[in-house]
Amino acid sequence: MKKKKWLKIIGLCLGILLLAGGGLVYSVYHNLSKSVDSMYTPLDRESEKRTNNLQLTAQEPFSVLLLGVDEREGDKGRSDTIIVLTVNPDKKNVKMLSIPRDTYTEIIGKDKTDKINHAYAFGGPKMSMDTIEHFLDIPIDYYITINMEGFTDIVDAIGGVTVENDLDFTSDGTHFAKGTIELNGKEALAYSRMRYDDPNGDFGRQNRQRQIIQAVINEGASISNLTKYDDILDVLSENVQTNLTFDDMKTIQSKYRAASASIEQMTIDGTGTKIDGIYYYQVSEEEQLRIQEELKEHLEM
Repeated sequence: MKKKKWLKIIGLCLGILLLAGGGLVYSVYHNLSKSVDSMYTPLDRESEKRTNNLQLTAQEPFSVLLLGVDEREGDKGRSDTIIVLTVNPDKKNVKMLSIPRDTYTEIIGKDKTDKINHAYAFGGPKMSMDTIEHFLDIPIDYYITINMEGFTDIVDAIGGVTVENDLDFTSDGTHFAKGTIELNGKEALAYSRMRYDDPNGDFGRQNRQRQIIQAVINEGASISNLTKYDDILDVLSENVQTNLTFDDMKTIQSKYRAASASIEQMTIDGTGTKIDGIYYYQVSEEEQLRIQEELKEHLEM
């Protein structure tokens, strides 16, 4: 099986691990297509920001919304991890925007203003896509959700991960020392969730999430893990949902490799405030417009 250089297209984002899985599934299609089909969850939705249908075969820039959902039994959950990727093969790069979960914005379809991560609790992936599309003023073409409760199984399926930790802390009863540390699934989840003892708050947590995501991709793509793909895809099929079809994945794998040249991380500046005693992250109109313009330019809108 030849190596998939296009794995870099998604860099630090767990949802795009699914795309990496898609490329690997392509080479063993007949054995694993059932696992991929179980991840496919279409939505009855059309983007209001696209005047023409997206054509992946023509290598048009596209966007993906990644949602890490803290979903427990009896609770639909909220999307505590929100990442938007825009992919442009002509510019040979990917832009990755992490949106703070407490961002104060209009929830489209709910007729109220609230934390952006509540959109998932109110209306699942569709309302999240509509809300984030409105917030960023760009089309959101695809979504990928990952059940973070099942994240432990994903990490364990690849044999654990190794990260470089720059903050000594304890979370969920586990001590994480500075330096190179090896984590199993339970430890990786605790490592990625901690934020209250981090001087950078939610932004520090987002950075640790990206570390884990990158480590998962690196381990999942390694030669030593090729024999584990049955187990890996079984876990993904139980914890991942997406409206990307298998054909979409194959097209991205074959036509968007140029976008792997670089991954640019974007951040949203804002201020923490309390409204009626509840904490929110407020983004100014000027900052929101700056982000919108940068993403529109990348999507060639």
